[in-house]
Amino acid sequence: MKYVTKISVLLCLVLSSFGAWAQDEDEGTKNFTYATYFYCDVTQQERADEIVKADNAPVYDQLVKEGVITAWGWMAHHTGGKWRRVQYYQAPSVDGLLDAQAEMNKRLDAAGGDADNEFGKICNSHEDYIWEVEAGSAGDGRGEAGFSVYYTCDESKEERADEIWKKDFAPILNKYVADGKFTSWGWSSHWVGGSYRRLQTMTAKDHKSLLAARAELIESMYGNDSTVGAEFSAICGSHSDYMWDIEMETP
Repeated sequence: MKYVTKISVLLCLVLSSFGAWAQDEDEGTKNFTYATYFYCDVTQQERADEIVKADNAPVYDQLVKEGVITAWGWMAHHTGGKWRRVQYYQAPSVDGLLDAQAEMNKRLDAAGGDADNEFGKICNSHEDYIWEVEAGSAGDGRGEAGFSVYYTCDESKEERADEIWKKDFAPILNKYVADGKFTSWGWSSHWVGGSYRRLQTMTAKDHKSLLAARAELIESMYGNDSTVGAEFSAICGSHSDYMWDIEMETP
């Protein structure tokens, strides 16, 4: 979407993904997410969804088919803070994200959609992030309901937080996916963007089952005087929660 990609100027990408967010865990495999978090007019935001579906989705789907990007998605606010919509896309490198952005602009210019910039008038402010996917589930897909936790962390110790996620928390989350409580999960680290340093994502078939599974997960991760749970909380002690409706995504 011309009016999205052109205003998604890099802060020097980001995330998502959100959520994209089931990822390949093979050693050496990397995946990066460019995410744009929009502030929108809540009385017109459904119209923004229609514009994305009509103008952007065909272009982005083709870019996935050609391998220019590995995935893309569009999510709508369900519960949480002031962000109302999220657009994300993924590639194996930051350079790949930048190359994809240039190609998106080129093709969206050629398509000529939304000549009056209606989308930009509805969602006229945004924040960009680039995330590197550190860990996550590999599976057949994600559910329709997403939950994202955006962490503020001690930057001198955040790599230790990643170690805890990969070694101690990942097996717990993988079991939740295997048991059908979640359909996917992910853990990403900050590259570019605002003050959030780490991103935890989970998806499920619906919001009620997602919240129920998350309540169990918190007990599994932090209950019984868990030393690693306490250590993680000391590193990343503040966070913001969002629930998302996953409106569009490929694959």
